[in-house]
Amino acid sequence: MTRVIAGEARGRRLRVPDGVGTRPTSDRAREGLFSSLQSLVDVEDALVLDLYAGSGALGLEALSRGARAVTLVEDEPAALAALRDNVAAVGLPGAEVVAARVEHHLAGPPRAYDIVLLDPPYEVDVDPVLAALLPWLSADAVLAVERRTRGPAPAWPEGVQAVRSRKYGEATLWYGSRS
Repeated sequence: MTRVIAGEARGRRLRVPDGVGTRPTSDRAREGLFSSLQSLVDVEDALVLDLYAGSGALGLEALSRGARAVTLVEDEPAALAALRDNVAAVGLPGAEVVAARVEHHLAGPPRAYDIVLLDPPYEVDVDPVLAALLPWLSADAVLAVERRTRGPAPAWPEGVQAVRSRKYGEATLWYGSRS
């Protein structure tokens, strides 16, 4: 069972879509993610972009912790249904659900985000997505990418520098910042 860990919506249950290949970020990894983010950027009042949002657990956690707004991008129909249910269940203003492929969304007009969260299926190559994100980043933006621990590190594009990584079993969270 997935729940919002902290903030205004703390304890609210989140529905995870069944059988669509989503792999929710563990509570331990989400707690670590937000501890790391707090040390790098002010989550409160931040504009957050959650790509490959799945159930929305990461973006909704940010909203619960005081983010001003979160854009949740997902294209898989079962995940979208769960995502919309979770946005309604959390009931906080500032959540926007975008039903689109990440690449299509990033081809549109950019908006400067302070935090970008990427938790794609492990088989997705995130390097082209990271390169496409540059116009979407505020001057002090922080990115967090979840990848398989035994997989390669993301290739940060010019303009983004690696900050740190943290392992949580099969998952590793990689952090980059606008340079």
